[in-house]
Amino acid sequence: MHATQLTEEHQVFRETLRAFIRKEVLPNINTWEEQEQINRDIWKKMGAMGFMGINYPPEYGGADLDFYYSMIFCEEISKCFSGGFSIAALVIQYMSAPYLLKHASEPIKQKYLTPVLSGDMVSAVAITEPGAGSDIQNMKTYAERCGDHFIVNGSKTFITNGYYGDFFITAVKTDKQKGSRGITLLLIDKNAKGIRANKIRKMGWYASDTAELAFDQVKVPIENLIGLEGEGFKYLMGGLQLERLTTAIYSLSMADSALQYTLDYIQQREAFGHRLQDFQVVRHRIAQMVADIEVCRAYNRYCCDLQQQGTYAVKECSIAKLQASELAIKIAHQCLQLFGGYGFTEDYKIARLYRDVRVGTIIAGTSEIMLEIIAKMEIDRIEYDSKINAQNKGKIESPS
Repeated sequence: MHATQLTEEHQVFRETLRAFIRKEVLPNINTWEEQEQINRDIWKKMGAMGFMGINYPPEYGGADLDFYYSMIFCEEISKCFSGGFSIAALVIQYMSAPYLLKHASEPIKQKYLTPVLSGDMVSAVAITEPGAGSDIQNMKTYAERCGDHFIVNGSKTFITNGYYGDFFITAVKTDKQKGSRGITLLLIDKNAKGIRANKIRKMGWYASDTAELAFDQVKVPIENLIGLEGEGFKYLMGGLQLERLTTAIYSLSMADSALQYTLDYIQQREAFGHRLQDFQVVRHRIAQMVADIEVCRAYNRYCCDLQQQGTYAVKECSIAKLQASELAIKIAHQCLQLFGGYGFTEDYKIARLYRDVRVGTIIAGTSEIMLEIIAKMEIDRIEYDSKINAQNKGKIESPS
C-alpha cells in the first residue's frame, strides 16, 4: 500500500532527529511534566536544526522537504513519553503555521511565520468555543470592523499553546447573518490589550499549556486578516486533513511507545516462576497488538502518500484519525494491564501514556464526527474536491 520507499536521506534524518530527542528532549520531559510548562529554548534549538519548518519554503527559514520528512518528524516526536510536548510541537508546525503560509500576506509571513520556523515565536490556532465545541458554524466570537481595526469580543477554549504562546490564528464571525460564509481568520497577538488567558487543568498532556481565552474589545489591525474576509470556514476545512493525518500519526506512535515499553517490562518481570513474556496469554495479546499497529501504520503511510501527492483525502484522513486514535486507547489499556498495580503508579511511564492517548479521539474532530464524515461520503454519496494545487494542499473542503 505504501507507494514511495523512504530513501537513505530519510533514514539519516530519522537518526539525526532521534539523537536530538535523546539529548535535548528526553532528559527534560519529567521536569516539563511536573512544571506543566515547556522550556521555550527547545523551540529555538529545534529551529536551529531545521525541525520547525520541514515543509516550508527557504525564504521563511524552512527546509522545503517532502512530506515523508514530516511523517518521520511526527512519528519520532510522538515517542517522547509526553503527549503534551508532542502536541505542542505538532500544533505549531502542522495546525497553526500552515494558515500563515497558505493565506497570510507577505508582511505577516515575514513578521510571524519566519520567527515561528526559527523557534523564536510559538503559534496557536483558536477555533473551539465553550458553547460551540465541534460546531464551528455556531461560534459566537465576533469581530466588528472599525476603520483600520477589527474589534474582537468573545472566548475560545481548549487552545494548545494558548497560555505561553505568542499569537493565535483565531476564527471569528465578521458577519453574523451569513453562517459559515461569515467566518474570518484573524491573527491576534497575545500581548494585545483586552486578552485574558486562563490555564486549564487536564487529566493528561501535563507538559503542554491548554488555555481558555477571553477577548474584551481587542483591537486587531486590518493587516492581521488571514486571507479574505468571510473565507475562514473554507480555510479551516482545508487545514483539517493535515491536522487529522498528523493526529493519526501521533496517536499510533504513542501506541507503539506503550507497546515497546511493555515489551521491555515483560522481559524482566516474573510471576509464578516465569517471565511474563513466557505466558501464552501474554504472548498472544502482544502479538495481536503488534498486528493491529502494523495494519494501522500501513494505512497511515498510505495517507501520507496521498498528502505528498497533493490529494485532498477527506475520507482517508478521517479513517486514519478514527482508527489510530481509537487503537491507541485500546493499546494503552492493554499494556497498562500487563503492568498490574505498577501500571497505576506514576513511577512507570505507562500511566502517563494511558492518560495522554485518551484525548486523541476528541482533538481534530471527535470519533463521532469522523464516523459521520465517512457515512456522508459512503451513504449519502457526498463528494469532495480532490484536485488540490501542490502548493496549496488541502485548501477547501466543500461538497462538489
